[in-house]
Amino acid sequence: MQQEQGGKSDTEVTWEDQQNINKFGRLNNRLHELLDEIKTAKETNDNLEDASNELILTDEEVIRFQVGEVFVHVPNDEVESRIEEMKEATSTNLEKLEEEKGTILAQMAELKKILYGKFKDSINLEED
Repeated sequence: MQQEQGGKSDTEVTWEDQQNINKFGRLNNRLHELLDEIKTAKETNDNLEDASNELILTDEEVIRFQVGEVFVHVPNDEVESRIEEMKEATSTNLEKLEEEKGTILAQMAELKKILYGKFKDSINLEED
């Protein structure tokens, strides 16, 4: 039911429309969480890469390696393998986050198409 009043369209919001709007909002919130997680994962990956490069340059056989809040003395070879394992885990996690981001963006694009198709200029789904 649309009525033109002063250039504005008055479209009735159905229960299904409200569910789509709510879903879009939840997806948008998750997208922002993912962007923060992706940023953190990239920083961690960069830090691990830097640590790996520094390890190559050192000539010490025993390295202080942080475990939790303490540093322990660990042989150089073991530190190298631990850093490589951590880099692999971080890269795998980053790939999963990027994949989820792509899925969310696709779902949001579909919801935008549906909602803008019905409400046109009466709804704003863009971020400012």
